[in-house]
Amino acid sequence: MKRLLEAVRNSGAGLVLLATYVVFSVAAPSFFGPQNLLEILHVVSPMIVVAAGMAIVVMSGKLDISVGSTAYVASAIFAVIVRDGLLPFPAAVAVSIFVGLMLGLVNAIIVVGLKINSLIATLGTMIAFRGLGLSITDGGLIILPDAVKDLGNLAVGPIYLDTALALAILLVVQFVHRSTSFGRQITAIGNNEDVARRIGIPVDRRTVATLLLSGAFAATGGVIYTLQVGVNTAKIGDGMEFTAVAAVVVGGVSLFGGRGNILTSVILGSMIFQIVRSGLQQVGANPYSYRLVEGVVIFIAMYADALKVGTGSAGTRLFKKS
Repeated sequence: MKRLLEAVRNSGAGLVLLATYVVFSVAAPSFFGPQNLLEILHVVSPMIVVAAGMAIVVMSGKLDISVGSTAYVASAIFAVIVRDGLLPFPAAVAVSIFVGLMLGLVNAIIVVGLKINSLIATLGTMIAFRGLGLSITDGGLIILPDAVKDLGNLAVGPIYLDTALALAILLVVQFVHRSTSFGRQITAIGNNEDVARRIGIPVDRRTVATLLLSGAFAATGGVIYTLQVGVNTAKIGDGMEFTAVAAVVVGGVSLFGGRGNILTSVILGSMIFQIVRSGLQQVGANPYSYRLVEGVVIFIAMYADALKVGTGSAGTRLFKKS
């Protein structure tokens, strides 16, 4: 919590988060208050889980833009299983997460085995996985049974269970990144993959592991979202990959890998986008303006971080990296 508060105070993303919250609190007084923040955390829980997996991949210097489609496939399989009563609820969740792992393995085989750039590889699988999900559902709606629907909004006191789960997953990811050899090796790979190979880090195995984790977390996020809305639709996961990347990078993880704090980055980045969406809804803004405002927020957050380290330094680092 101390680190999170320091990040809010010291980072451009933290400043943007506070500014957007204040602006919408003034524009819509009902927006201000702890209850609304808890509701925002509830809604953003699936994105926190997906972004946690994305952060691991980005930290290693790679990208996985198939997470939205992976979430959709896992959601579709989960919805079919519980609708038809094929397996008990815990088994349905386990199967869905296993499917996410397998889709992550497909990405790993393409990226590591075939040596294809992760952006290009996961762009292809993003399209293929979406087609797989549409084949499973025929592009239609799958409504969950009432008993299962209620699980998506269970709470203990003021805290929703999915919020607690998402934060617990994020804390585990943070611990693994900061306090284990696996996490340190991922950071080293992101800093310089060639040097990491020379000092004996198993780069390929670590890359496979990050993509497997990304697939599993994407599937988990898809199941959580499906439980929240009580239905599987073809819109689940649509655009989730870009929001996850934007959230992670806006929050402070370097897109080039090797730098950043996963915990604070995922929390700050995810909350910024959800606060913007929730605030625009409460002030009655045109829904088509959401993407425009989010794009402006991304620019402001990145520019604020650039000013923190010196004018032009971000651009200088980009040209040096190129």
